[in-house]
Amino acid sequence: MVAKTDKPLRILHAVRAPVGGIFRHIIDLANGQAERGHEVGIIADSLTGGDRAAAALAEIAPRLTLGVHRLPIRREPHPTDVIAWRQFMRLVRQLEPDVLHGHGAKAGAFVRLKAKSNNTIRVYTPHGGSLHYPPDTLKGAFYARLERWLMERTELFLFESAFARDTFQRVIGKPTGLVNCVFNGVTAAEFDPVKLADDATDLAYVGEFRHIKGADLLIDAVARLRAEGRPVTLTLGGDGEETEALKAQVQRLGLTDAVRLIGHVKARHGFSQGRLLVVPSRGDSMPYVVIEAGAAGIPMIAARIGGIPEIFDTHTDAMFTPASAVAMANAIAASLDHREATLRRAQALRQRIFLHFSQNAMVDGIIEGYRRAIARH
Repeated sequence: MVAKTDKPLRILHAVRAPVGGIFRHIIDLANGQAERGHEVGIIADSLTGGDRAAAALAEIAPRLTLGVHRLPIRREPHPTDVIAWRQFMRLVRQLEPDVLHGHGAKAGAFVRLKAKSNNTIRVYTPHGGSLHYPPDTLKGAFYARLERWLMERTELFLFESAFARDTFQRVIGKPTGLVNCVFNGVTAAEFDPVKLADDATDLAYVGEFRHIKGADLLIDAVARLRAEGRPVTLTLGGDGEETEALKAQVQRLGLTDAVRLIGHVKARHGFSQGRLLVVPSRGDSMPYVVIEAGAAGIPMIAARIGGIPEIFDTHTDAMFTPASAVAMANAIAASLDHREATLRRAQALRQRIFLHFSQNAMVDGIIEGYRRAIARH
């Protein structure tokens, strides 16, 4: 039978790419679970993440009694998935977890391809994942069908936002397993203020350079504002598959004196590089960058997409229509023109983050979900 609910749990997290907010979530969650006396381990892809992922996993490894394990897992379906899944299952059999928690579409599939067991519950957090693909596309239809099949092989669904939960139920269907919604959370240290850099630009972006994150839209918004006579400047902190395309866009639009790319940086350093943080996402669920910036009291505007409205709550004037450089440019102009109101809003949002988005609440809420699923199982 599964371990008794009053005993420490053996928890094994699985993720494909150890990058971005999903990886930060797993590291924070694993740390919090280990601090509470649970035996925790992580399985992650060995093809992505580079030195940063290796360093983060090496740092947390001494606290993980079930260890850190890397396997080659490709993003898209691939013939080598069969080999990777067999290696994955070999590790699961060796480690004998009470909780097998898959994060993202690929790791979530690996977890739920495991046969039902009296000794292990299968947990899935999509983190957007396959839900980013429109269901009326060939790829979206394929992933939706796969998700429906796997849905019956899941003892607990954990969503980081009501948006993610509702989108899953609308696109895929209502799960038969337990469903919990637990907000992402940040640590106490992240509420410390951030000192603005001496050479800060008007705007800052912090995140991955991927189409869905919308950095290209922000560059277009800057070009539009400058064409209207507003000499705004921008710092882009990040890297990713669109790095070269963004550099070319800056060149093409004649913005080399207005836009600087500083590579990957820690979030708080990135926040210090601009007077207003812009989150231009085309799609998102519960982005950590918004919660982190909110905790630090950073003046910020963001696209009204995914779970972002759940973070801002009543601060609707901080959001703009997604996938629109025009709407973004207008929101930037309004925030810069009404600086005092923007700063007051940042302080009010900081208080909301303090009350509703703490790491402790996140860890406790997820463990509670595990225990409910175990009791039901």
